[in-house]
Amino acid sequence: MDSQKQETIAAYEAAAVDYATETAQLPDSIRTTCARFARLLAGSGRVLEIGSGGGRDARALEEYGLSVRRTDITPGFVEVLRGQGFEADLLDPLTDELDDPHNPEGRYDAIWAQACLMHVDRDDLPTVLTRLAEVTRPAGLIFLSVTEGDGDTRDAGRTGARYHRTDWREAQLCATANGSGWVVDEVWSSQGKFSPFLNVLGHRADAS
Repeated sequence: MDSQKQETIAAYEAAAVDYATETAQLPDSIRTTCARFARLLAGSGRVLEIGSGGGRDARALEEYGLSVRRTDITPGFVEVLRGQGFEADLLDPLTDELDDPHNPEGRYDAIWAQACLMHVDRDDLPTVLTRLAEVTRPAGLIFLSVTEGDGDTRDAGRTGARYHRTDWREAQLCATANGSGWVVDEVWSSQGKFSPFLNVLGHRADAS
């Protein structure tokens, strides 16, 4: 594992419990997206969530009828989720097995990756997106959001530890997704607590 990834995981690990508490309230904009996502899936389906964090998005998606596999690369978040009574898996989408252990075919109906893939190196994102497409059924959906901007940064976390972040512009992000097994259907910007975000809704390319 490279040093930037290790540093990022360590930053979140040091603040996992506090982070989960601070982000427990679901913003209206994300709730709206969760509701729309569920409607597009006709109110049912199995979702692989990358970067579950404290679990707020998964709870909302399940309120709308979806089944969510909670995963995170940070052990502290996995422990938080398990402490809430949920199944949760430690998972690196770049290297780990992604098939659904509860589905013999290993396929998901959708991928949810809200505010986490900006921690993937720019050169690695095509691999991650391709791997996610490979475990999603034909016509399956993806929602992802990353920080909007230029370049790569190292931001101070809650404990002073630093994490790596890759910012994206719309054209480059869409080209990356469209070249990695997905078709981008819609892109929109939103303002996060500290940074602007790019949000992408798409579907598997072979379902066009």
